[in-house]
Amino acid sequence: MSIPALRLGAVTLPNPVILAPMAGITDAPVRRMAVRHGAGLVISEMLASEALLEGHPEMLLRAEGEGVSFHAVQIAGNDPRLMGEAARVAEAAGAGLIDINMGCPAKRVTTGAAGAALLRDLPLARAIFEEVRGAVSVPVTVKTRLGWDEGSPTAVALAEMAEACGLSMVTIHGRTRCQFYTGRADWSAIRAVKDAVSIPVIANGDVVSLADGPAILAASGADGLMIGRGAQGRPWFPGRVAQVLAGRMVEEDPPLDLQRDILLELYEGWLSLYGTTLGVRQARKHIGWALDAAATGQGNARAAFVERWRKALLVLDEPGRVKAGITAAYDELMWRAAA
Repeated sequence: MSIPALRLGAVTLPNPVILAPMAGITDAPVRRMAVRHGAGLVISEMLASEALLEGHPEMLLRAEGEGVSFHAVQIAGNDPRLMGEAARVAEAAGAGLIDINMGCPAKRVTTGAAGAALLRDLPLARAIFEEVRGAVSVPVTVKTRLGWDEGSPTAVALAEMAEACGLSMVTIHGRTRCQFYTGRADWSAIRAVKDAVSIPVIANGDVVSLADGPAILAASGADGLMIGRGAQGRPWFPGRVAQVLAGRMVEEDPPLDLQRDILLELYEGWLSLYGTTLGVRQARKHIGWALDAAATGQGNARAAFVERWRKALLVLDEPGRVKAGITAAYDELMWRAAA
């Protein structure tokens, strides 16, 4: 499979594999690690536009782009003026790309008429596109879904509108809002969006193995792909998919000793970003995902191994003990693999 370079306005990405913006997950340490391991683009956690303008500490942390060579920020909201102002603030702080969230299915977001709720108000979506596009000089993109529900497939109309308003790319998650994350993403349904617009279209949803990379592109006809939950605990995964698309033969995951070192480095990054008290708590979900990824070769014993180490590690508050436990868990896995 020959995949051409992905160009977004004046920006050319090194490859068309993107780490999805995920609230509470794709913070600065994770994004730095994903870039190091070959992701073509990483995008910040979703920033609420009004909270960003108010200088909310959590939003400022989410906007942190230190150590990422190309900083992309995702914003969310339903007020065109505030969205434009938030985009301007993000650009002034170093963002080289602004992504608009029109796909988040969470009730707390859609109740406020933001995220995927904008699929039910295309005139408001257009106003947001126009305001954000006019506020910044960097590329503007949008991430959305097939529609609100199966009876209202609006992705094509939204993508056509995005192109008309000057946006540089549209990402489509192959589910409706009402599906949330249930069932299987419909990769083939994304092809209608690709056929309707000339700007790059990115396919998203259920890319969890190396084989899924070529498969989602073949089914959707998309110009690239975005990986979300498949990268949880596996920041190297987008880069490995990119290598497969480039025709290289790679293993699904790196050796266990490298996985251990990646997790330990990330742990230090979370402590540095959030401070010790909050960093220890923020790291816990990542440690659980990483252990699950590391234990893939354990067969029927996988669940028991992960549960045992989760119980041992995720209650600790002292970073030194957590790091020692991480090392012991991976040592056990390596010992089992060598036995």
